[in-house]
Amino acid sequence: MAESDRPRSPFAGKIELSAVPLRALAHDEIAQILAAHRVYVETERRQGRRADLGSADLAGIDFSGLNLRRIKMDRAVLRDAKLSRARLKRANLIGAILEQAHLDGADLSGARLSGANLTSATLENACLVEADMEFALAAAAILRGACLRAADMSGAILDSAVLTRADLRAANLRGAGLREARLDEADLRDARLGGAFLVGASLRGADLRGAYLRLARFDDADLSGANLFGTEGLTQAQLDRARCDTGTKLPTGLSEIEDGSG
Repeated sequence: MAESDRPRSPFAGKIELSAVPLRALAHDEIAQILAAHRVYVETERRQGRRADLGSADLAGIDFSGLNLRRIKMDRAVLRDAKLSRARLKRANLIGAILEQAHLDGADLSGARLSGANLTSATLENACLVEADMEFALAAAAILRGACLRAADMSGAILDSAVLTRADLRAANLRGAGLREARLDEADLRDARLGGAFLVGASLRGADLRGAYLRLARFDDADLSGANLFGTEGLTQAQLDRARCDTGTKLPTGLSEIEDGSG
């Protein structure tokens, strides 16, 4: 697929971090903002105030275990921030810089992460159900065991990401970059992978039943033991470029190829 043919989001091109000056906040000021937010959350928005940390420099700050539901952190710099087990349900993290951030076990269900930079971040066992991650950068991110059910990851870059045993049921991965990604034993049932780049990816034992695979690139991808029964749009030409074994379950009409040989 040519670059010009890749899907584009109406959001793409609108994030210009260089044009937005970062806000420097003192630690006591951040503490006050979070205290008001805690009241806002605990009183179901009747008291307190929703925290707005948009465009703030929050690099390295420890938010572990905090209830940050619906917080605004769009365009914030959260590089190396500690957010493990934080409750970030429906948080606004559009365009946030989360490189090397620690989000293991965090609840990001319904969070807005379009255009966010999650390069080398750790999100092991995190919950990202129905999260909006359109065009996010998540190369080399650790998403082992994460729940990404029905998440919108169209156009996202997940090259070399670890998604072993991740739940990606009904996820939108249209046009996503998954080169050299590890998707062993991942649940990709009914996922949309049209035009996705899975070159060199490992999908050993992955469940792709019902997945949409039209124009997906599987060059040198390892499909050993993968279940491709009932997939849509998969062709013999795509399979011929991948590595399968006798345990690979294929759709009716397609041939099993052992170790990529005829």
